[in-house]
Amino acid sequence: MTEKWKFPWGPAAATGIGSMPGEDAREAVRTATGALEAFPFLPELPARGPGADMTGRTAGLLAELYAHVEPSGWRISDRPGRDTRRARAWLREDLDALEEFTQGFEGALKVSAVGPWSLAAALERRNGEAMLGDAGACRDLAGSLAEGLREHLADVRRRVPGARLVLQLDEPSLPAVLTGRVPTASGYRSHRAVDRAVAEETLRGLVAVAGDDPVVVHCCAPGAPLGLLRRAGARAISVDFSLITERDDEEIGEAVEDGVALFAGVVPGTGVTAEALSDPAGTVGGVRSLWRRLGLPPASLAESVAVTPACGLAGASPAYARAALSHCVRAARSLANDPE
Repeated sequence: MTEKWKFPWGPAAATGIGSMPGEDAREAVRTATGALEAFPFLPELPARGPGADMTGRTAGLLAELYAHVEPSGWRISDRPGRDTRRARAWLREDLDALEEFTQGFEGALKVSAVGPWSLAAALERRNGEAMLGDAGACRDLAGSLAEGLREHLADVRRRVPGARLVLQLDEPSLPAVLTGRVPTASGYRSHRAVDRAVAEETLRGLVAVAGDDPVVVHCCAPGAPLGLLRRAGARAISVDFSLITERDDEEIGEAVEDGVALFAGVVPGTGVTAEALSDPAGTVGGVRSLWRRLGLPPASLAESVAVTPACGLAGASPAYARAALSHCVRAARSLANDPE
């Protein structure tokens, strides 16, 4: 990868978010590496069942913490059981496929895991309440996740030695965590809001796990705390661009001026047909408008913005998923070729 670019994924970049449709790991990786030759990602296949979803996969990564499936969701266990073993087996299958389709690959490669706060909101303690409700449990969970991610990243580096890894932390629940909107098990009340300084410090510790490799934090919920993510050390922030409003302009401008990239989720994950993806330049029209409002140089668009789907593609058809990723590539090129 040439050194003149600010980010290892280079200019006019496009990538996926995480989930893909179907149950065939080889086919999903073939699509992710074929449609996104310059910036592929390791897919998740939640259609396979519990353990292949993003929470289950991340639970399988934890060090010295284990989880199993209850009717209400994932719950901490005393020892690794069937659900943990299944999650780890599916991840090995995914990594085997990734290794197969990245022989000789050199460039940026994105892998993802649920971030510490969304994981704390999703995982239950033994009493059925979210780990989020216990500060000590949250600290233990973040430490376990950090150690598990170190091992995971080392494994991917061994399997794809030419790759420059990009770690994505998925934090869809972070806005609710920060504003006290995560419900308790009864549903009658909500967990207390997490102090923003504590949330930022915890995220900073997870960002540090990647070392010199960049970290992107993905938040596809309204009210993504862009300034907090920037201060926590994220090199890129990934959002559903349809949720961005002019109220976010100042924080986006500060982030970009501080050297943070924007992963703009501008391609719908579902709800449209592949045939509707016919106007790459129009797809990124809102990004150009944002740049004009911020007074940023158009020439910086191709380097500071990567194009992605709005969120995961698990709910799409395989044909649409392929078309959406290819459309992201074309839309990113249009930012480079016609930044105005």
